[in-house]
Amino acid sequence: MAMKILSGSCSSDLSSLFRGAFYINRTRLTSPEEVFCCQGISFSSTDSRANESFNSRVEPPSLLAAEKKEAKSVLTLFLMQQGLSKAVAARTVNKSDHFIDHLISRLHSSHKSRYLVGRELTTLEIRDTLNPYLQSLLEEHGNFMVDLVKNFHTAPIEEKPALPVCRSHSSLDSKKPEAVSYVSAPSPAADPCPQLSYLLELGMDLEQIKLATRKYPSFANYSSERKIKPLVEFLLDLGVAKSEIPKILVKRPHLCGRSISGKIIPIMLYLEDMGVDKKQWAKVIFRSPGLLSLSRQKVQAVVNFLLELGLSGDGICKVLTRYPKTVSYSVEDNLRPTAEYFKSFGVNIAIIVHRFPASLWLSIEGNLKPVTKFFYERGFSVEDIGTMVSRLPNLYALSLTGSLIPKWEFFFTMGYSKSKLVKFPQYFSYSLEQRIRPRFALVKELGLTIGLDCMLVRSDCGFEKFLKMKRKNMLADELSSHTESK
Repeated sequence: MAMKILSGSCSSDLSSLFRGAFYINRTRLTSPEEVFCCQGISFSSTDSRANESFNSRVEPPSLLAAEKKEAKSVLTLFLMQQGLSKAVAARTVNKSDHFIDHLISRLHSSHKSRYLVGRELTTLEIRDTLNPYLQSLLEEHGNFMVDLVKNFHTAPIEEKPALPVCRSHSSLDSKKPEAVSYVSAPSPAADPCPQLSYLLELGMDLEQIKLATRKYPSFANYSSERKIKPLVEFLLDLGVAKSEIPKILVKRPHLCGRSISGKIIPIMLYLEDMGVDKKQWAKVIFRSPGLLSLSRQKVQAVVNFLLELGLSGDGICKVLTRYPKTVSYSVEDNLRPTAEYFKSFGVNIAIIVHRFPASLWLSIEGNLKPVTKFFYERGFSVEDIGTMVSRLPNLYALSLTGSLIPKWEFFFTMGYSKSKLVKFPQYFSYSLEQRIRPRFALVKELGLTIGLDCMLVRSDCGFEKFLKMKRKNMLADELSSHTESK
């Protein structure tokens, strides 16, 4: 047992720290902001004091109802933009009263001066305040944003004096002395922490446990016997290596709270119907554990989009099995705009996605436009770029500064025409220092002239044999020419 291996104060500190995180999560918090502090969202003490003063005012019920209605409308639209259907988004919002209350509190905090003089916010002002905030939460919590919305509870489980609440991502580190001091108080009824014991046995270290708790505070509430262990055993039965499970729990700790029979298995069966190879589940889950928390509507939206692009059943199977992360992206906000951008070069997008599904993940502003500008500035046409992308679908995934620019600068010294790159863009996929530069130096030293593809595609052994043959043929031609001249 891991807790037995640990000795003395070390064991006590570890157990106390985890129980401290557990206690913080279950304690009554004075405001919704404090709940989010434990997830790494910082609120200043000044704002907190101002909110306490402001919240003492009594708002007209009609105004509060109107604000809640608008907040629900904003949240519904936001969830739909993440891939949920209108019906599912509406059901989620209707079950998320605590989160709506948090949004209202956020709204009041941002516009204190307006409320103090009795001026109501316009619909546009409410949306302009809440939308950026929701987007910031999405960037932080990713695929389990919906779970966060539904499980945002501020009601206490048991009455206890509130601990000071963390104000940054280092929440458990900064509050460790307080947590340890509180939970380490002598008590004959104090029980060991079974969650910590089990997680340590599983191979998680303290930093991983703290990170998982920061990401999803409810993780500290999960029973090792009823929640964590059943999920772990389920993953082991699927073939997931025990050494990989701590990484999965850190990435998606909220999976422990999902019903295996009611949520996880149904979505797995549905994904198998859509093309996921059931023999590959261990690899799929390790690559993208968040896949198990998606809704059928979200998966179906992506599958329909892939069919729309012209992918075959085998292509969709490859995407879902080898690149499951694709399903986590929004069709309208991410996948479709990227696909349309590629189409603007006249390429067959179905072929591009089939050969390199991760191309759909690329950011238009961060990846696509800078690379396109790079080739335009060097005299390549739209047709040239389309040809290169068709022949090397991961061209746009290559680093501009780390790969494309230095390789282009070296290519410029080699004496080849740009048309050679259009015919063989795979040049950019080889290592400059380990393959391109040394092989070209050898070719030049031997006085040979060969194509880019002939120089780069062969293995080291094959390349050596090829050079010997070319050198032998060149010497034979020189000898024959010298004989004829006599």
